Amino acid sequence: MAAHELPDLFRFYDGTRVRERVDWRRRRAEIANAIVPLAYGEIPPAAPADPPFEFKRLPADHLGGAEARKYLISIAASPRVVFALRVLVPNGNGPFPAIVSGDACWPLNDKVRREVLGRGVILARFNRDYIARDSGEPGEPRGVRAAFPGDYGALAAWAWGYHRAVDFLLTLPEVNPAQIAITGHSRGGKAALLAGATDERIALVHANQSGCGGAGCFRWQGEKSETLADILRQFPHWFAPGLKDFVGSEETLPFDQHSLKALVAPRPLLTTEALGDWWANPEGTWQSHRAAREVYEFLGAEEKIAIRFRHGPHDHALADWMALLDFMDVHFNGKAPGNAAGENPFRGLPPAHRWTAPG
Repeated sequence: MAAHELPDLFRFYDGTRVRERVDWRRRRAEIANAIVPLAYGEIPPAAPADPPFEFKRLPADHLGGAEARKYLISIAASPRVVFALRVLVPNGNGPFPAIVSGDACWPLNDKVRREVLGRGVILARFNRDYIARDSGEPGEPRGVRAAFPGDYGALAAWAWGYHRAVDFLLTLPEVNPAQIAITGHSRGGKAALLAGATDERIALVHANQSGCGGAGCFRWQGEKSETLADILRQFPHWFAPGLKDFVGSEETLPFDQHSLKALVAPRPLLTTEALGDWWANPEGTWQSHRAAREVYEFLGAEEKIAIRFRHGPHDHALADWMALLDFMDVHFNGKAPGNAAGENPFRGLPPAHRWTAPG
């Protein structure tokens, strides 16, 4: 247990402990200052954008009368960072909640689009590869890496892309500024979780099967799950260079992924997992969820953290989108919640932490 135990989220690094809720802001800042630079690298700075160029607006008749728009976002940097944001606006009178996804590099079927629009939700998608290439950046850097050089990984760059998409959505009168959610799958889920942890304008965060470096655990590895050594061997460019120093000694990390989840609190946080996706460590994700829930309970927001498991493989399935939309209905529209904690599929598994919230 000692090797696997997750660090106490309520213990300051000087050894003292959080006592009251007012102490959490200071502890939260301390956690963020530990995990973000070491695991991901500092997120590039915010930068203003030119007025967006809207170069397509068409009725999407096959999607129930929704309107399909395409905007070109140009960030005022040197060189400029330019990416497209595809926005689907539902039929009706806004303002509407919105979902932002950086996974436009992958196809999305119309069943998902119809479900999102049918709930009266805007769907905005960008291709994270235009923010930073997912290839280790051979040759000349481009995108945000060219504009803001630094020792940060692709996940930090993609999180920056989410932040810039939120900047733009806040300018649209059709968007409810208090109801912006973000989502991502796999590596996109890692980026979404990081983006949500580092930008409190984001009202609700969803990470789907994000695994190692996302909602999973470095310390607690389920059977056949991806380890820190595995992910850094194949995708070192996703992370900050200093993270490799902890391969084989993960128990010495001053954080684990429950720490990243805790940075979202008390805002709503949903993780969705597939029990057949062993590589994404559903068991470790359950452990990080249990530990992060201590913070939500401490802040009086225990109903705002949820986890959902389904059978099946690694995929951003329709069921995962439905879980997100249901979760949004609870927290944006006041619908009755289900089991806020989610069902435990790992009966008999002890928690990976022995500490509890103060009081």
